Amino acid sequence: MRRLIVSVFTLLNALCGNSLFAQQASPQETAQRRAKVDSLLVELPPQKDDTNKVKLLLVLSRTYYLINASESQKYGQQGLELATKLDWQKGVANANNNLGNIFTWDSNPVKALEYYSAAYKINEKMGSDDGIAETARQIGNIYCQQGKNAKGLEYYFKSLKIYEKQGFRMGIAGMSGNIANVYMENNDLPKALEYTLKAVKGFEEMEMKGPLAGFILNLGNTYYAMNDYPNAIIYLRKALKLGEETGNKGVVANALGNIGTVYDEMGEHAAAIVYLQKGVKADEELGEKRQLVYALHELGMAYWRLATDTSKSTKKAPLNDEQLTAEAFRTIPTDRRTRLQLSIKYSQQSLALAKEMDNVGMAEAIYRALHSAYSLTGEYKLALESYEHFVAIKDSIFTKENDKSIMEQGVKYEYEKKEAAAKAEQDKKDIRERLVRNAILTGLAGLLIFSIVVMRQRNRVKKEKARSEELLLNILPEEVAEELKEKGSAEAKLINEVTVLFTDFKGFTQLSEKLSPKELVGEINTCFSAFDNIMQKYGVEKIKTIGDAYMAAGGLPTPNKTHAEDVVKAALEIQAFMRRHKEEREAAGQLYFEIRIGVHTGPVVAGIVGIKKFAYDIWGDTVNTASRMESSGMVGKVNISETTYELVKDKFSCEYRGEVEAKGKGVMKMYFVG
Repeated sequence: MRRLIVSVFTLLNALCGNSLFAQQASPQETAQRRAKVDSLLVELPPQKDDTNKVKLLLVLSRTYYLINASESQKYGQQGLELATKLDWQKGVANANNNLGNIFTWDSNPVKALEYYSAAYKINEKMGSDDGIAETARQIGNIYCQQGKNAKGLEYYFKSLKIYEKQGFRMGIAGMSGNIANVYMENNDLPKALEYTLKAVKGFEEMEMKGPLAGFILNLGNTYYAMNDYPNAIIYLRKALKLGEETGNKGVVANALGNIGTVYDEMGEHAAAIVYLQKGVKADEELGEKRQLVYALHELGMAYWRLATDTSKSTKKAPLNDEQLTAEAFRTIPTDRRTRLQLSIKYSQQSLALAKEMDNVGMAEAIYRALHSAYSLTGEYKLALESYEHFVAIKDSIFTKENDKSIMEQGVKYEYEKKEAAAKAEQDKKDIRERLVRNAILTGLAGLLIFSIVVMRQRNRVKKEKARSEELLLNILPEEVAEELKEKGSAEAKLINEVTVLFTDFKGFTQLSEKLSPKELVGEINTCFSAFDNIMQKYGVEKIKTIGDAYMAAGGLPTPNKTHAEDVVKAALEIQAFMRRHKEEREAAGQLYFEIRIGVHTGPVVAGIVGIKKFAYDIWGDTVNTASRMESSGMVGKVNISETTYELVKDKFSCEYRGEVEAKGKGVMKMYFVG
């Protein structure tokens, strides 16, 4: 089922006026913020060291949100230091909470938690219910985002208790939604239902139809997860109606598709088709390919089930659904073959999207569905092809699991290859001489034996050489490998312009503590194998991996003029892959990595170092700057330097971030590529 679980963390932040951490400032907002910063900086020097100056520093820090993280942090820290010096406890609590917000925005949950916890303790000491509720909510958000749901719930309930004491209805409703999401993630469906109902009731009483539509959609999904299909239909239809009233096209599209899926589970296949067709159209209008691939697959399966269902239950509108008119049902063909052909049509459309999105799991399911449909239409050749594709995908998954072992062997084998090749050549020479001598002594019979053995030996040497070549090219670029074979060494080269890419996983250390060694290595291998394929696709040279960091460069060892465009395309494809991979693992209840990507263009020195386990590497300030583009970026974004921007600005949509502080480099102009 295409679940849409509302991100209540974001929702509650928005309700409490703190939604800016999930977005970037628009150019207009950036200009407004900079103008306000300028006016505040004029007011700051004449201020005495009192509580008013603390307030001014915190306002200045908050105004820098979204436009300059380091400046925001600097003034926030100054505000904290002055409030501490004045022993103004309320100001100390507010300053700590402000710094927690800054580090949340800057994707540093460890530091954010440190400051939120300090604010929480001070608010507790002062008996400030408002401060306790706010910081408890923030602490709960961070714990839940880290997968520490038990700790997250502990703080959510502290916040909820205060909101209930105060009668703050918006806080009660939003926090209940947060708690419901945690219970849903932990598969505690009765508790998820209890708190979702509480959230729905709160937003109904406040007549806030916007958030209410999302929570009612969640309520329908919860009933579906509990196999309570009638209630699932009732609330999904309510969500659909509210989504239409409020113009929330995302809720509308998801409600349509989810209603269709529930009807299909109930055996009401014709009703499912009516809704799924509407859901497909809504997804297409939104350009929501991730949802569309599932909707098309569900639609194909609904036609297949209708074609193979001998019951008559789908001839009427179930549950008095007014949208399921007789006219809608008349659009569904009655003959079995046409239904099967439509099943194939929608499955093929879903397959094309799954391939475009590199969704291997969906492709496997769709090929299996096509095999069943083609078998029933008597198109046995196509049925066999679909089955072979299905098996090939399963085999490819098995192969990927073995790639890591093969790559590890390659590094060791590269060092030993020369000795192995020399020994093989000597063996070949010895065998030839011995066989020639035997051939002279034994005549034609010996000559025949000689020919057979030499041919086999030649094939063996040829295979060994091919294997050596393949393994060597896995380690070194082809041009460098050829030079190394010919000369026994390779000269370092200065390349005037290359584009360097760095990636790094957010919170890798914390996540690695939650995964077993086998799971951790397997997940890294899955991601890096996908990155390797993407680099190969765009002709970008993988340089190395360092822990959870991945480094590659375009325009070397042979310079070209498309290196910047090639690397940015590769970066965007990595971004898309990680987004899909996160959704798949999140849907399966598994932990996932999130990524930062940085790109910079400039000169480098490239070559190989050492005499054992040769490694091709690059050096220079360009490498350091590319690394800073990654560390100064944001999760899920491709951050590029001004130099790279000038080379690709006419080929990609770029968003100017302003001048951002880069560690060790000072202030630099940076851009996000979309």
